[in-house]
Amino acid sequence: MKINKVAHVKRTQRDYSLSFKLQVVTEVEKGELSITGAARKYGIQSESTVSNWLRKFGTFDRDYQIQLQMKKTPEQRIMELEQRIKLLEKQKANLEKQVEVADEKVILFDMMIDIAEKEFNIPIRKKSLPEQSSNMSMNGQDQ
Repeated sequence: MKINKVAHVKRTQRDYSLSFKLQVVTEVEKGELSITGAARKYGIQSESTVSNWLRKFGTFDRDYQIQLQMKKTPEQRIMELEQRIKLLEKQKANLEKQVEVADEKVILFDMMIDIAEKEFNIPIRKKSLPEQSSNMSMNGQDQ
């Protein structure tokens, strides 16, 4: 029994014509060859060369395809969702704390303004009338 071994010559980047690149990309996308298989079959120096051709000339997103092939078990999915829930709960608690601090600041600033108005006997808060607001917006448009 004889095994025919085909010797492949390593090529340089200049050797690859556009039609050759498209042929390799087509074979890989059809599933006839893997990236490694294409590199071996055609004597391409590097698998990354084939990957680059797929990115440039391919018709679909390989990263998305790889994600689809690697399905997760229900247990893995549940664990991921539980971790996500814990993260969201921490974020929620942090935001609630920030809201609480902001509310306390508002109360404190209101008290400070009230004290300042009484102590210095000056109005600090603006008491604008609805006419004033509309007049100011009209004046701003004319300028």
